[in-house]
Amino acid sequence: MKTLHLVSLGCPKNLVDSEVMLGRLEHDGYTVVENPAEADLLLVNTCGFIGPAVEEAVDEILRLAEFKQDDPDKLLVVTGCLVQRYGADLKKELPEVDLFTGTDGFQEIDLLVRQAGHSKESLIDLRPAGFVMDSTSARRLSTPSFRSYLKVTEGCNNRCSYCMIPSIRGNLRSRTIDDLAVEARNLQKQGVQELTLIAQDLTAYGVDLADDTDLVGLLKRLAAETGIPWLRLLYLYPTGISDGLLELMAAEPRILPYLDIPFQHISDRILRKMNRRYSSADLEKLLDRIRGHLPECAIRTTLMVGFPGETESDIDTMIQYLSKWQLDHIGIFRYEDEDGCAAFSFSGKIDEEVMQQRYNRVMEVQSEISKNKQQRYIGRVEPVLVEGISRESDLLLEGRTRFQAPEIDGCVYITAGTADAGAIAEVRVTEAHTYDLVGELLNAGEADV
Repeated sequence: MKTLHLVSLGCPKNLVDSEVMLGRLEHDGYTVVENPAEADLLLVNTCGFIGPAVEEAVDEILRLAEFKQDDPDKLLVVTGCLVQRYGADLKKELPEVDLFTGTDGFQEIDLLVRQAGHSKESLIDLRPAGFVMDSTSARRLSTPSFRSYLKVTEGCNNRCSYCMIPSIRGNLRSRTIDDLAVEARNLQKQGVQELTLIAQDLTAYGVDLADDTDLVGLLKRLAAETGIPWLRLLYLYPTGISDGLLELMAAEPRILPYLDIPFQHISDRILRKMNRRYSSADLEKLLDRIRGHLPECAIRTTLMVGFPGETESDIDTMIQYLSKWQLDHIGIFRYEDEDGCAAFSFSGKIDEEVMQQRYNRVMEVQSEISKNKQQRYIGRVEPVLVEGISRESDLLLEGRTRFQAPEIDGCVYITAGTADAGAIAEVRVTEAHTYDLVGELLNAGEADV
């Protein structure tokens, strides 16, 4: 029996690639093991988007390389964005690695691993980014069986001045609606209760195809051809959110009232420097449209502080709008100066200490907003997707409402009642904290859901 230990770093899009590799390798006879010491194959799927992700990836590679010292016959394989970005330089810096392949070789990982197993030298397989998976790709879910990601596109045509993704992942490549519907039906057969659509920009879905394919058409097909109870949308570009999409979400309760819309900044001056195609006024109109169609919609965004040329006045503007808009979930990030991005050459770089101070300012304001917004759930009964025993205590269950996305938002701690993992159960919310909720199953007096 051949054994495999896999570490997947970075975003959900990268996780889907890891699942494709798992599927290929399991078909080739590998069995996954938790302990790397027991593995014949050590595999790291890396992120290379920003400096901290690169450091994390290198640390993980070196950690797994230690297991080769005791067993030189182990194969150490590194895939993903780090390899695509740095290429042959990695081969020089990490001689412990037996095989490198980027974002366009993972779909043949079983064949490449066989080659590496017969080679006396480290191999590197780098191809231009052009692959896009389809429903025939072998895939083994690494998420709990009741939730999954559906990657609808690869690459990106946006050219934000701080972003490496187009140079790493290539231009936008959309899958067909027919193919995505097939995969969604297959995932339903596996027991998926929550299907999260992901892309670098969901609203760009289909613009590279010859027909009228778009996100609205895709969602209509998924709603019509599957019975998956929860369909969630992540990563929507602000200017791509149409009234048609909002009308469909309002009419179809299985499309969750949750939108992840990266704003990145709110100062018009900084947005222009970022090459984002909207203004603060456009964002305000967008929020009015969303709330007009979907009054209960949870809105998540990401914001960056410390972009070159940013001033305290720009942060004041950000805070003023956040206080006015009262968004549900916000991720705050500090700017990373990446060689290869247009912003790398910009003047007015911000000191790390100043960046941290600005980060703290915005986080303090948003934490108070989140804490106050959470209070509205107290006393309400909400459907909750039960994840299983809580990570905090084996005396609690843990789950998420429609307004909480997996891995990135808070959760619901269930203090009374029992339910199977994967069940969507009614929970009465009894407490609300800054990010998490506490509640009791309505059937708390019953034996099971």
